[in-house]
Amino acid sequence: MEVPILYEDNHLLVVEKPINIPVQADKSKDPDLLNFLKQDIKRRYNKPGNVYLGLVHRLDRPVGGVMVFAKTSKAASRLSDSIRKNEIKKTYLAVVRGIPPHKEIGTLEDYLMKDRNENKTHIVASSEKKAKKAILDYTVLASAKGLSLVKIRLQTGRPHQIRVQFASRGGYPLYGDQKYGEKMNKPGQQIALWSNVLELTHPVQKEVTLCHSFPPDQYPWDLFSERIK
Repeated sequence: MEVPILYEDNHLLVVEKPINIPVQADKSKDPDLLNFLKQDIKRRYNKPGNVYLGLVHRLDRPVGGVMVFAKTSKAASRLSDSIRKNEIKKTYLAVVRGIPPHKEIGTLEDYLMKDRNENKTHIVASSEKKAKKAILDYTVLASAKGLSLVKIRLQTGRPHQIRVQFASRGGYPLYGDQKYGEKMNKPGQQIALWSNVLELTHPVQKEVTLCHSFPPDQYPWDLFSERIK
C-alpha cells in the first residue's frame, strides 16, 4: 500500500487515502488504512509498543483523497469537537451523470436515515424519528460527454451523503456508483468521488492548516484535467 503523506507534525497526520481501501478494519479482513498508518509510524520513528492514531472522520471505501488523523488524544478530542461544530471545511470533487439542476451552482437539502443492515442511506421525511438533516453546496465546473465535474462543499457530514443526494435528483448519480446508481453504472466502474481539500484550525497551534489532494488522471477524471488542478 502506498499512502502519500500530505502533512505531518507531532499532533496531526494528513494523508491521501488510496481508493478501495477500508479506513479501519471491517468484516472483509482486508488491509485497512488505520492499521497501516500505525505500523508505518512505528517503523519510521522506531517507536516501541502500540502507536496511538485517532480516527476522527471517515471516507467510504471506494473514495480516495485527503484525510486527517490525530497523533495524540488531545488532538483527537479537539478535532472531533471541531467536526461536531462543523468547523472543518471539506471540499470534494465528483463526476456525475448528466448536468445537475441549476447547471452552475446549487444547494441540496434533505433528511437522511441510514439502514445499517443493508449499509445504505435513504432520503426520508423530516418527521422520521432518526432522520438527520443533510446539506451540501455544489458548483458545476464543466460538462463533457454526458458527464459533469462538480465541486462540493459539505455543510453536514452524513453517511453516503453526496452519493445519495445526487442520485435522488432524477438521474444524476455519481459515475461508477453501484450502490446508488446501479441503473446507470456498470459493474467494475470506479466511483468518481474524491476528497479534494481539507481546511482546519490546527488543534494545538491554532493556525489554519490547508491540504489538497487530486484524483488520478484517468477516466472519467481526465475529461476535466484542465479544471481539476
